[in-house]
Amino acid sequence: MNKWLKVNLATNEMKDFFVLEETLRKFIGGKGLAVYFLWEYATGLEEKGVVIKDIDPLSPENMLIFATGPVTGTKSPNSGRHHVMSLKSPLTGSIGSGNTGGNWGAKLKFTGYDGIMIIDKAEKPTYLSIIDGKAELHDATEIWGKNSVETSSFLRKKHDRKRAGISCIGQAGENLVPMAVIMNEEHRAAGRTGLGAVMGSKKLKAIIVEGDNKPKIAKQEEFESKVKEHVEKLKENPVTGQGLPEYGTAVLVNIINQNGLFPTHNWQKGVHKEAEKISGETLTEQYLINKHPCWGCVVACGRKSRVDSGNYKITYTEGPEYESIWALGGSTGINDMTAVIRANHYCDILGMDPISVGSTIAAAMELNEKGLIPEEDLQGMNLEFGNSDVVVELTWMAAFRQGFGYWIGEGSKRMCQHYGNPDLSMAVKGLEMPAYDPRGAKGIGLNYATANRGGCHVTGYTIAAEILGDVDRFTVEGKAELTKIFQDFTSLVNSSVNCLFLTFALGLDEYVEMLEPITGWEFTADELLETGERITNLERMLINKLGFTGKDDTLPKRLLNEQMPEGPSEGQTVDLETMKAEYYELRGWVDGIPSPEKIQELGLD
Repeated sequence: MNKWLKVNLATNEMKDFFVLEETLRKFIGGKGLAVYFLWEYATGLEEKGVVIKDIDPLSPENMLIFATGPVTGTKSPNSGRHHVMSLKSPLTGSIGSGNTGGNWGAKLKFTGYDGIMIIDKAEKPTYLSIIDGKAELHDATEIWGKNSVETSSFLRKKHDRKRAGISCIGQAGENLVPMAVIMNEEHRAAGRTGLGAVMGSKKLKAIIVEGDNKPKIAKQEEFESKVKEHVEKLKENPVTGQGLPEYGTAVLVNIINQNGLFPTHNWQKGVHKEAEKISGETLTEQYLINKHPCWGCVVACGRKSRVDSGNYKITYTEGPEYESIWALGGSTGINDMTAVIRANHYCDILGMDPISVGSTIAAAMELNEKGLIPEEDLQGMNLEFGNSDVVVELTWMAAFRQGFGYWIGEGSKRMCQHYGNPDLSMAVKGLEMPAYDPRGAKGIGLNYATANRGGCHVTGYTIAAEILGDVDRFTVEGKAELTKIFQDFTSLVNSSVNCLFLTFALGLDEYVEMLEPITGWEFTADELLETGERITNLERMLINKLGFTGKDDTLPKRLLNEQMPEGPSEGQTVDLETMKAEYYELRGWVDGIPSPEKIQELGLD
């Protein structure tokens, strides 16, 4: 669409702006443009004498961006996603970044806008509507305090728009919990780095969008022909055509556990002896209502689920995804799928990141196991591995900062520092790592260590090659190049913006086939990969401004020094420094900082 909306919440001023073709070609859209806008904004602050690393993430100085890309909202498969970014994360102090599915991204595009830039802070609770091309700010006092489901229902009724897209925060975001998320379609989340707390700090409760502007396609016939080819490739691929449609992302529970890298008891081991009870197969057989695809999705990994009886009975919810099952279940040592479903439901409606919630609870359980939490802090709470009730209870308490739930909401890094053992935080750059122990797949460890937003798997999902492909998972050889390629390709995907799962079946050549007919511009596969590299490097330059260097590109000591105690990955540790040295050389970085030569090579000077 090449039209963006800039909203100043302090002055209520809203205005459209446009992006030069040169900039679009260099950064595509989505994450790429968001990173570019954040860089320009940070540079402007520096010219005013602001020290970027000293900015309070919850201050009006932080910027929040919602961004679609050229693929979003088109007939290209799985194109309902959007990217959300902030200059600084309240959880990590690094860049804030989240990618989410559902319908909201496509519906934002249909309003005629590619994205929204939010600056400053409202005086009172506010929400934004963009309906039929008109943008307005409204008083949100009557929905402040409502959860994500209640908020979405209220706004659709108020505006008489049953199909409108709603992006909002729950109570966790309002309470500025550092791991709060931004929800859309009630159960989809821009789920990491605390973006919900940034939105809450701005007193912005929600954004409702609806319109009938269709994305412009430069070469319609060529585009539709390529879409058909891509859909067939997705259907023929065993991951996107079989595994994900049948069992959702939870298909990975048994696969990862059987390979011995399913982090259990706060990463003390890599095998959960009762993983089958919380597997995708069990979810499908006992709790599944039906599938719930995102907009334009041909994979349909989303799940609608229920619990018919017991303490955690629930008539309708969505998920849980693989990461949620692991964090709330495997990491905490529980084997009760009904408790996992309930805790995940609380994360959805209250607006929190289940990876960080479950990981922090698991870290608390190990702190307690080692006698490091005073009894008076727990107030009789039985904080032991395998206690389903305490996982559900603490999830709720974290959103409201109640009792010991305050420390859960603060994240494992701050909590473990507070209780005197920071090494028990299984986080990188303050962001809790996801459900793959890198002692069992070395490439994902390098990706965790070097990912700009912190401990993240979807920055460069080398698991696709190391576990689901045929790359030797235990060797360090070639992992630097593998990680770099995965990271740069992912930056391109998140700038396009469509679903990362497409990359199981579609490569760079197919992205050329998507982007050329949509934009009318010519690309080569190498040029697109370089575009991803440019975006990765500019994001790295931003986190350098925030104070992050090579010293922060590391892993928890447990993974570097403690051998995996049992299972198929027994005896393994991560030789990070060998991989990192090669990675920096390939990147053209010195101590985690892009060299002047690399900056010039990518046109970022």
